[in-house]
Amino acid sequence: MDTLYEMRLPPGVTEKNMGYIIDNFDVELKHTELGPVIKGKKEDLENIKDYMIKSLNERIKHFEK
Repeated sequence: MDTLYEMRLPPGVTEKNMGYIIDNFDVELKHTELGPVIKGKKEDLENIKDYMIKSLNERIKHFEK
């Protein structure tokens, strides 16, 4: 059995990004008192982190113009 981990979502993650994450990774969205977290395998969470960083950097570049 694989161990599942939780990763807190940073501010700025859009609904579009969340939809992509839920549709393309084997994770579960969980709501907590401290905000939303995603729960899944370590490898999936690492890939999601990379995706979110890339997406947030693209948004920042767009607004810098």
